Amino acid sequence: MREPLILSALALWVGAVLILAELRWFRRPSLTERLRPFVPGMSGAKHGSVWSVESFREVVTPLAQRVGEAVARTLGVGEDVTVRLRRVHAPLDAAGFRVRQLGWAIAGFATASSVVATGVLPTPVALFTMAAAPLFGFLIIEQRLATDSAAWQDRIQRELPVVIEQLAMLLNAGYSLGAALNRLAARGHGACARDLSVVCGRIRQGLTEPEALREWASLARVPSLDRLLPVLTRTDTSSDLGRLLSAEARVLRQDAQRDRVAQIERHAQQVWVPVTVATLVPGVIFLCIPFVDALHRFAAN
Repeated sequence: MREPLILSALALWVGAVLILAELRWFRRPSLTERLRPFVPGMSGAKHGSVWSVESFREVVTPLAQRVGEAVARTLGVGEDVTVRLRRVHAPLDAAGFRVRQLGWAIAGFATASSVVATGVLPTPVALFTMAAAPLFGFLIIEQRLATDSAAWQDRIQRELPVVIEQLAMLLNAGYSLGAALNRLAARGHGACARDLSVVCGRIRQGLTEPEALREWASLARVPSLDRLLPVLTRTDTSSDLGRLLSAEARVLRQDAQRDRVAQIERHAQQVWVPVTVATLVPGVIFLCIPFVDALHRFAAN
């Protein structure tokens, strides 16, 4: 049981060195680093210290990305992590997300090693704990991102009928499609408004309104938005786009109502599950009593 303790001590030593390397009183800056701010064009360059967080990140990031993608594919996660991070407007990129997952996996391994080093657990349980703890730390971050992504898609699905009705009113009032999208992005506060602000930013970068909306639909991956996209791209060919959007909003509201009714019915059926179990269990017990008594009498005779 010495190997887990040695590995935990090694990980603790590396972490302590990386933390102390960022403190000025522990690591004396070299002459090159002290002169760099006074040299033109070198003020923003990074220092070349080996024992630093930057150098450690440059080494670990490619490994974390490869290992993270391989483990995610093995566990059945098919959607790209970059798409999910962009969908929820996360401040991290794919590399930073995988490095965080690796950190949680290492923390889980260190915790399991410290528990196994005590010698309380049997050998099979100790081996299972050593293997499951890093995987559990990896899955915590993966499941959190998957939950946030699904919740964001659900918010877009629920907000979309209201946004479409507002867009139809603005178009009927004489707004162009780009001006209407900008107004909704500026005055809204939900998930659709935040996504529309990104769409308006892409339009200002040179994309047309249909191209920016297609980019949003491919990123959000909401069925209602995919169905709405052909209607929004008719801004140059249709003169009555507001009426079409109003009709589409009514259809989305009807679909949302059907989904809500189905959900209520499922909840109503789930209510009867504990009632049925609570009724059947005492009934089975009462039926077993005369049956067992009859068996005893038959055996006695």
